[in-house]
Amino acid sequence: MTDRSSSFPSTTTTPLTDEQQRKTGRFDDAQKLDVNNLPDLLTVREVADLLRVSPLTIKRWGKRGKLPAIRINSRGDRRYKKEAVLWLLGMNAGDEELAEE
Repeated sequence: MTDRSSSFPSTTTTPLTDEQQRKTGRFDDAQKLDVNNLPDLLTVREVADLLRVSPLTIKRWGKRGKLPAIRINSRGDRRYKKEAVLWLLGMNAGDEELAEE
């Protein structure tokens, strides 16, 4: 019997290099997000980049109540309160002001 596992590609993924992230545009977006200058409402992508998780993870957390979403417009786009995101990061709104000093 032959070992077929070697003919299948590896399922492990390697993280994107800085150069690859620059090509996708996400690197620059992640660099623009600063905990000290967050808008009051954040998009799924902004929260995902800030927390370094997948946008799908953010949506799942919303469904489970871990990170409640605000639905806007007729499409039902999600927005997340800055305070809720900072709470997940272990920061309070007051901590944000201390981080500036």
